[in-house]
Amino acid sequence: MISFARRVVFWVVSLGFLPLRWRAACAATLGAAAGAGMFVFHISRASSYLSHAPETCANCHVMWTQYLTWQHSSHARSATCNDCHVPHTSPWARWAFKARDGLWHATVFTMHWEPQVIRLSGGAVPVIEANCRRCHDHTIQMVGAARHASGDLRCWECHREVPHGRVRGLSTVPDVFPPRLPSLQSPDQQPQIGGRPVRPASGVLP
Repeated sequence: MISFARRVVFWVVSLGFLPLRWRAACAATLGAAAGAGMFVFHISRASSYLSHAPETCANCHVMWTQYLTWQHSSHARSATCNDCHVPHTSPWARWAFKARDGLWHATVFTMHWEPQVIRLSGGAVPVIEANCRRCHDHTIQMVGAARHASGDLRCWECHREVPHGRVRGLSTVPDVFPPRLPSLQSPDQQPQIGGRPVRPASGVLP
């Protein structure tokens, strides 16, 4: 069985399913595509998106206003973007949501499709609601707010300025704190905002 599996792997890797005259060209094309993919991965600082650091969100998501308002809120001491905006039901759900949202946000940013006022998408609403209740469950139980079923009354319908305030437009902070990306030769690919490096405590998502 192992010998058969090895033969199959060798057949695929050596492009044995192609006519001999096409193998060199196909191998060169695949090599060029792989090289281009690795180059794009490097210049886009893709590895930085594996961290909890809020600076990475502001790096590509045009979230400067959200970053600044979060930084001056009480949530800055206890929660990052991922704590509120990514599901915590399971590691698989977390990574799938992060990958899907990240690819969509990168596309919007690259194509300049971002709106002047950024609002929650339909898929983000239940995730944030669940995370509000997850972190503040004890308080909810004490004040009797548990009577509101999920989706009945959103937390931010009462707590409208938590944590980003009422200032939402991109033009409210034009180029005040754009992310500063390190040089491509730098081994540290984490962006900085306002000269502040990513906090050492910001580890890789579990």
